[in-house]
Amino acid sequence: MKLYAIGDLHLSYEYNRKALEELTPHPDDGLILCGDVGESAEHLELAFSAAKRNFKDVWWCPGNHELYTIASSRPDLKGEAKYRHCLDVAQKHGVHTPEDEFVLWDGDGGPVIVAPTFTLYDYSFRPESVSRADALRWAEELDTVATDEFLLHPDPHASRDEWCAQLVRKFEKKMEDARKKMPGVPLVIANHWPLREDLVFIPRVPRFSLWCGTKMTEDWHTRFGAKVVVSGHLHVPRTDWKAGVRFEEVSLGYPRQWQDVKTVGKDINALLREILPGPPQPPGGEAETKWRRWG
Repeated sequence: MKLYAIGDLHLSYEYNRKALEELTPHPDDGLILCGDVGESAEHLELAFSAAKRNFKDVWWCPGNHELYTIASSRPDLKGEAKYRHCLDVAQKHGVHTPEDEFVLWDGDGGPVIVAPTFTLYDYSFRPESVSRADALRWAEELDTVATDEFLLHPDPHASRDEWCAQLVRKFEKKMEDARKKMPGVPLVIANHWPLREDLVFIPRVPRFSLWCGTKMTEDWHTRFGAKVVVSGHLHVPRTDWKAGVRFEEVSLGYPRQWQDVKTVGKDINALLREILPGPPQPPGGEAETKWRRWG
């Protein structure tokens, strides 16, 4: 039994929807969907049904796109209400979510506790010389403004920063409780946003880092005994090692970002990232970044 992951399916694009149809059966394996499946319940239905049809167990954590309030799909739902709506769809398909009890996965490379989390971001991935009050202006200097500023509402919280802080506290406690319940069992932490600022490398839009995570999760990999940390969001697949913990960015991305992979004969199956058992730990638990654009 293996554990795989993929994120950022972005099923609003027909090209990606057709790619999803090419998933092949893994009847004994598990799959983590690491956020940004799409913006609507219909996108979630497509992803969850395909994943459950091909994998024994499926986990999902939300990205920013699932939280968007859009005119064409439930414009009445904002913030936590939109998140709860997504949870209802996942529950219908038997998909594990951040709100479910973390479960033990005992396949190859296990046992591990699979911990899907949801942190959002708080604009703290910025230079120390830039204040929070000036952060958006700093990004706008390079014509960078995330769509989140218009479509991702924090309701009922006063701000995204406040919602993020509440989520971080919530999942810190949940991981602490899981470790007490299953002492000595490492975690696979799955979160759409990277847990560390030093894993954000997007040279075309460097100041988009504001919307890429929170410094409050910087030490989660060691603090909570992670074996692997899985994330998406950046659309830059890569593998990193920090203090003996493997970090996997598992984005598929927009069609323009991966269709050249398709043209050389690979499909979505080649871009599933094997989380467990995965590659062996390098000497000393550290290694240079491995860029994985081609799978």
